[in-house]
Amino acid sequence: MRLELFRTLWGYRATWQQAVDELLAAGFDGLEARVPETSAQRSANARLLREQGVNYIATVFTSTPVLPRQTDTPQMHLDDLVRKLDWAAQLAPQKINILAGNDRWGLSEQVDFFARAVEIAKASGQTCCFEIHRGRSLYSPWVTLDVLRQVAELRLTSDISHWVVTCERLLNDPADDLSAFIERVDHIQARVGYDQGPQVPHPGAPEYAEALQFHQQHWEKIWASQERRGFAVTSMTPEFGPDGYLHHLPYTDVPVADLWGLNKWMATCERQHFHRFSSR
Repeated sequence: MRLELFRTLWGYRATWQQAVDELLAAGFDGLEARVPETSAQRSANARLLREQGVNYIATVFTSTPVLPRQTDTPQMHLDDLVRKLDWAAQLAPQKINILAGNDRWGLSEQVDFFARAVEIAKASGQTCCFEIHRGRSLYSPWVTLDVLRQVAELRLTSDISHWVVTCERLLNDPADDLSAFIERVDHIQARVGYDQGPQVPHPGAPEYAEALQFHQQHWEKIWASQERRGFAVTSMTPEFGPDGYLHHLPYTDVPVADLWGLNKWMATCERQHFHRFSSR
């Protein structure tokens, strides 16, 4: 199995052309980014990706990004998903990462919503993974496991930093059996969280060594599962970002690290980690 690393455009303000130039220079394999909202942007970016030979993972939000509009019903989310999967198809993505639903819905609503969302994804003919994310339907490991018991075809993106915050602990207790979840993961977003936040100031800092180790052990379990499932390629997006995730110094509002530097560090770290994993 081979590792492909994708660059996130979360928090990036320059052009896709510049982002592609930078990611290729840094040794990334592709780009993960939101689907552009206008037809002209989608056409231009699709042409860029095609000409540069860069793989693309589309990010789609049902309702509004990043948190959903609280008045939107499950049916409104499903209608929006149909529209945005059509948008994504114009850029020929390798896969589509979907942030779907709302954490406030009851379990029966969540199950019905994902059963229908899976059918929509299947009808689109595209590879779709639903991301675990705070504020969304899959905000909790325990809710997610309940949904998985009833929606057999649901495929997932793991950004387990969200669950670390939701549960206020690293999920490494012997009782934390996430194996049913791990068997459904098709894509990884690699950010290191800790018990009080979704993003450590720097994943290489020794004070966060335990958090990094937990996340890497989780990713290894996913890689092992994907190998058993016959994956030829595993995809990972280092996804350190802004919006309150990146720590700032008080009073000065100066960020404690550079986002592109953090994501390049994470990419280098995981190339080495994956090499050790695959050499066993």
